[in-house]
Amino acid sequence: MRQYKLLFLALLCSTFSFAQIGINTTTIDASAALDIQYGTVPKGLLTPRMTTVQRTAITAPADGLIVYDTDLKSFYHYKTGSPGVWVRMNSEATGRTNFKRIKSTDVLATVLAAELVAGGNNKYLLNTNTLYEINGTVNFDKPIDLNNAYLQGIDSGDDKIMKATGNIFEGATGGTIKGLTITATAGNVFNLSGNAAQNLIFRDCIVANSASVGTINGFGLVFLSIVQFAGNTTGITYSTISQLLLSNLGWFGNNTGTFEKLVGTFGLVEKQGGFSAVNGTAVGFDVSSNPTITGDAVLESVVFTGANTTGYIKSYTIDTYIGYNFNNKWNIRSAGIPVETDAVAVGGVNLDSPYGTGVQTTLTTSTAVKIAGATVSNDFFRASSGGVDNRLKYLGNKKRFFTVNAATSFRGTAATNTIYVFYIALNGSPVQRSKTYIFTNNALDVVAVPIQSILELSPNDYVEVFAQRYSGTSDMLTVSLSLFMR
Repeated sequence: MRQYKLLFLALLCSTFSFAQIGINTTTIDASAALDIQYGTVPKGLLTPRMTTVQRTAITAPADGLIVYDTDLKSFYHYKTGSPGVWVRMNSEATGRTNFKRIKSTDVLATVLAAELVAGGNNKYLLNTNTLYEINGTVNFDKPIDLNNAYLQGIDSGDDKIMKATGNIFEGATGGTIKGLTITATAGNVFNLSGNAAQNLIFRDCIVANSASVGTINGFGLVFLSIVQFAGNTTGITYSTISQLLLSNLGWFGNNTGTFEKLVGTFGLVEKQGGFSAVNGTAVGFDVSSNPTITGDAVLESVVFTGANTTGYIKSYTIDTYIGYNFNNKWNIRSAGIPVETDAVAVGGVNLDSPYGTGVQTTLTTSTAVKIAGATVSNDFFRASSGGVDNRLKYLGNKKRFFTVNAATSFRGTAATNTIYVFYIALNGSPVQRSKTYIFTNNALDVVAVPIQSILELSPNDYVEVFAQRYSGTSDMLTVSLSLFMR
């Protein structure tokens, strides 16, 4: 009997060696050596799983050997050759290992369980350099600490972050936020205070119906681009940021309060493009705290519009000019507000004595001297007299070329033949190319002299009108003098 059993097993093994094999099926596909069906409960085929290091360490892999790479999240097969290579079996790009999708149907305490623990159960501390995708409307119950992660939606019209109370983004770190609608119903969208090593990128988003857009303080770089603001009770305060870049922001007329405010010290500021529709008592841009700019600041091609009762800009309270809003660190070219740049710096002074009188200037034939007389200042922008008669001082931020014009009417003090020479002087030195000659021989005649030159002025350079005798003995009585640069 035992001999019969051994014979049967031998025959069975022989049959399996040459026949097709079916698992959970008796109807085996004619082309298959092994046909696996999942049976009553759906199940799959689990191939060997290993890391990239383990896969590449396989000794003499066979042609067609298949494994699943757990690092790269993909199947690989081995292709022999000279040399042999591991070939990826799908055409998609390498999958991200630092990725998490958060859907509107998810329970945040579950899908972000690790982030909640990392945040001490008081906030969601995101994983650094990890991409979090928001899918649908997600209502957060606790603040988000970006922790230099990437938070984005695919469509800002459909993918939304909302929070009923308190801050949405808080902490001392930056990150990237993109493609979302964000609403802090009774709180701040941002409550961020970091340091110069932190950067925040916020783009292609909508901030709507929030109590406050909030504050961003102390960052190295803050870059907002193509962001719409609508229906917010008050806007955002930027404080002490090394580089603040604001590109194509749209502030709709249903926002209230102060849209954007600058406080503290900034390395550079650039706000370019977009619009601010400022209605009622709202403020479009607030620099009334007199923020310090250590580099340069630009407000370019932003359209300020709206039925505003107090003015679109809340201006600097120091170092500005009547009717203007900014100091000389700023270059302003935006519709709806005055142009303010070094390119439009201007100034003028004049002296006007009654006819028949004049202010005497004693001249020599060896050295030019400044024409005497008390002048009146007028029409200053980024310029002043510096409290000195017959002087215009440039107070811009960068050097530039000016056309300097002067004119004086005078008469001699004696009826002698005298040739006078007039100059524009730069920082107390006559500019030779501005030299103008005139001859008189009658003390009763009043002679008018125009003087003009193009000069390059650096900040705090000044110009004046000088005169001397070329020949003769007469001094001069100045009846009028005007000096103008632009």
